[in-house]
Amino acid sequence: MSLESKKDQVKGKINEEVGKATGDDKKELKGKAEGLLGKAKDKLEDLGDKVAKKINNDD
Repeated sequence: MSLESKKDQVKGKINEEVGKATGDDKKELKGKAEGLLGKAKDKLEDLGDKVAKKINNDD
């Protein structure tokens, strides 16, 4: 997990919780989106690592 993807997930969770606490639906949705972006970055990074490993092991 990269620092950037983890940062997005944490920032998203904070915004989501602040949005819930203040009743700000827009901030809550933005937080959810940021969290999902962080998770997507993490998955893509994992996929890239698996592809690179597969390519390197086939040599």
